[in-house]
Amino acid sequence: MWQKSRYCNGASACVEVSHLDDGGVAIRDGKEQDSPVLVFTPEEWTAFTAGVRDGEFDLVAGRLGS
Repeated sequence: MWQKSRYCNGASACVEVSHLDDGGVAIRDGKEQDSPVLVFTPEEWTAFTAGVRDGEFDLVAGRLGS
């Protein structure tokens, strides 16, 4: 089952997430449901979400933060 991010405000930059039976996570473009799907293992997803929480992907002066 696909879920939209709770931070989605109806704008075009939303993603949808699906939790997989093996513990992995799939994500896709929320406005184009036939778009390619990215699939992450549980370990990859944990590392990614930890990076998001730590600000690893924050934009700083037009670049990703360090």
